[in-house]
Amino acid sequence: MKKTEEKARKRQKRKLRIRGKVVGTAERPRLSIFRSNRHVYAQVIDDGKGHTLVSVSDLEKDLRDTQGTVEGVKKLGMLLANRLKDRKIEAVVFDRNGFKYHGVVKSFADSVREAGIRI
Repeated sequence: MKKTEEKARKRQKRKLRIRGKVVGTAERPRLSIFRSNRHVYAQVIDDGKGHTLVSVSDLEKDLRDTQGTVEGVKKLGMLLANRLKDRKIEAVVFDRNGFKYHGVVKSFADSVREAGIRI
């Protein structure tokens, strides 16, 4: 149990350190990703107003089969990019939320970039 608590504490410290530097604006909102053991959630946030502009998760009906895999997260990133383009948002600031930039997080960011959104 102690190891789990230590991992959570370290991630929280990384998260706060990142959030001290990464701020979303109306022109370039913050893209925040969260991954649990089973699912992946992402939202685009305007920190000035404190509003979520766009969100996506693998719990949506057409994405339930992906379940947080590296391949499945690519579909999630493409869907988020399409929703951003519909709202005429072309650039975001990426907030990895304390997670290491590899695996699911890296795959998600790469798929958003491939769809034409600047990160």
